[in-house]
Amino acid sequence: MSEAEKYIKLVELTRAGDYEAYGELYEQTVKDVYRTVRFLIQDPSDAEDLVQEIYIQAFSSLERYDSERAFRPWLMGVTMRQVRSYRRRRLTQFRYSKRMEKSDTGLEYDFSGDLINKLANRPLLEQVHGLPYKLQQVITLHYLNEYTQEEISFILGIPLGTVKSRIHAALTKLRQNQKLNPGIRGKVEELHESR
Repeated sequence: MSEAEKYIKLVELTRAGDYEAYGELYEQTVKDVYRTVRFLIQDPSDAEDLVQEIYIQAFSSLERYDSERAFRPWLMGVTMRQVRSYRRRRLTQFRYSKRMEKSDTGLEYDFSGDLINKLANRPLLEQVHGLPYKLQQVITLHYLNEYTQEEISFILGIPLGTVKSRIHAALTKLRQNQKLNPGIRGKVEELHESR
């Protein structure tokens, strides 16, 4: 039985009420989901909370899952929608906190977490995190999780041509940034040529 068939079987068992099957599905997929979320969301505790939200959402959406399609790209689609929702919530919170700062309520920004994250990241990861979010998404899915461009198109719900142009744009930006930091040159070229 192939990996894809195993996932379908576990989904069918879960739909029939076998919660252990969902636990197994979780165990087999959580590593990729967490790695993706952690790459897109720098705060480890927020990433862990978001992964739990993703699996709750996936569980409640299993009835709508089309078993004719591969499970992993479907789950990654759920993941990306939850990440997008998280980012919207964070943006709203950020805007609110900025308004509060302007009203002189005495709130102070704690930048220690940002500093720790900046110190922990490698140069290439820092460059990728500097990309616009839409470009980060395709790079994360393609190079970190090794999804095909067609799968990324399905996951993000965008045309294949858009996926290709975003990957190209991201690699172009990384190459431009490497001129400022020649230490990552080989890594960027290696990313492009390995696909």
